[in-house]
Amino acid sequence: MNKVIKDWNEIKINDSWGIFKIIAEFVEGYERMAKIGPCISVFGSARTKPDNKYYQVAIEVSKLLAEGGYGVITGGGPGIMEAGNRGAQEGGGKSVGLNIDLPFEQNHNPFIDPEHNLEFDYFFVRKVMFVKYAQGFVVLPGGFGTLDELFEALTLIQTNKIEKIPVILYGSEFWNDCLKWLNKVVLEKFENISEEDMFIFKIADKPNEVISIIDDFYSSQDYSPNF
Repeated sequence: MNKVIKDWNEIKINDSWGIFKIIAEFVEGYERMAKIGPCISVFGSARTKPDNKYYQVAIEVSKLLAEGGYGVITGGGPGIMEAGNRGAQEGGGKSVGLNIDLPFEQNHNPFIDPEHNLEFDYFFVRKVMFVKYAQGFVVLPGGFGTLDELFEALTLIQTNKIEKIPVILYGSEFWNDCLKWLNKVVLEKFENISEEDMFIFKIADKPNEVISIIDDFYSSQDYSPNF
């Protein structure tokens, strides 16, 4: 029992010192991201291959965003993230990668601007950067990580923790069943969300629709960090 208590006390001490590492990640992230300017966060699966149509879509969407004056933020890995960074560079825009060591994502992709390549140890710090410096979210087909990022953004908007910004779900064939579940089960059957919550996001099936949604929103809104 005494050994257990001793080990537990050592863990608590190490946890306390770990706070400084967390603070350091926040400080470096804030300092570097604040200099980049208006960006759009592009989410999607790390497992998407270059011959997949959504990889090509991510390139086209990100290229159009870059040509429209936006930087593109991705998770820095392969798949949709790689395509997003690639499109940003092809469009002459800023290409930002927020990297973290994960399964299926061994290294950062080669299409990130070297000066905009950030490394994180903590998921929650990385997720703050996705949200704080994004003027919108484009969410392509993905897995648990993509859904996590999407629903966190929706929750922050729903609870007024950040201002409402464009959230665009790309690919109705992927999202339709999820939206039916939200409508029929979460909204109508269990009443766990409100009707207004279903209007936080929009659906797009063409790259130019993404740009139109974002441009229309900011025709009457100013760009700013989210909190």
